[in-house]
Order: sequence, then C-alpha cells, then structure tokens
Amino acid sequence: MEEKKSGEELLAEVYRNTHYALASIADILPATQEGELKEELKRMHEDYERICGKAALCAKQRGIELKEPNPLKRAMMWGSIKMNTIKDDSRAHIAEMMTQGTVMGITALTRSIRESEDADTAIRTLAGELLAIEQGYEQTLRHYL
Repeated sequence: MEEKKSGEELLAEVYRNTHYALASIADILPATQEGELKEELKRMHEDYERICGKAALCAKQRGIELKEPNPLKRAMMWGSIKMNTIKDDSRAHIAEMMTQGTVMGITALTRSIRESEDADTAIRTLAGELLAIEQGYEQTLRHYL
C-alpha cells in the first residue's frame, strides 16, 4: 500500500508542476514582446503539455485520480504575473520570473522524487524526464537575463 501512495504522490506532483508551468506560461506570453523569448516560452509550453498528458495517461492506466491544482494558488499566481509584468515587461524581467518558477518546480519535484524511491519505474522515469526538462529550461532562461 505504501508503494502505491508514494507513486501516486509523485505522479500528482508531476501533474501539479506541469499545470502550474502551463498556466504561468499562458499568463506571461501576452506580455512577452521579444520574439526569441516568446518562441522559447511556446516550446516550453509544448513540452509541459506533453509531460502533463503522459502524467494523465499514466494515472488513468493505474486508476489514480489526479486533482486539479489549487484554484486559489492559481489565481494568486495570475495576479502576481500581471502585476509584475505591468511594472516591468522587459525580456530580462520575464526571464527572471520564469526562472524563479522553474527553480520552485525543480525544488518541489526533487523533494518528491527523493521521498518516492519506492514508486514504480514508469512514474519515476516520467518525474525524471520533467526534472531534466526543467533543469534545461533554467539554463536556457539564463541566456535572456
């Protein structure tokens, strides 16, 4: 029973992480003027959508119900992004905001992976794939700072 719970929580973290990333990118894209950064954000969005879909399929195959992320937290993120981009919509500031979000995702995902050593291989592989993508984005976003 403990293995199932561990795997479920790790899968839930992957799902939450991708949902928050997708929402943040969707909120920040309209404020992004710089073409190269805008294209990078679109690529990021596609990758997060792909991982989110894999997480949903993985959950369905295992009979796991994934809950939608907290709507209050989502609304707070939206407000924060809007206020921050009104103050400063420069390429560097947008990259900084995205980097901060990516680092928070990396931290939460790393903690969940460490706490879920007994999760099944497919779930751990998916979490590792997301972690690698996010670490790559952290490096990529530094180019725009």
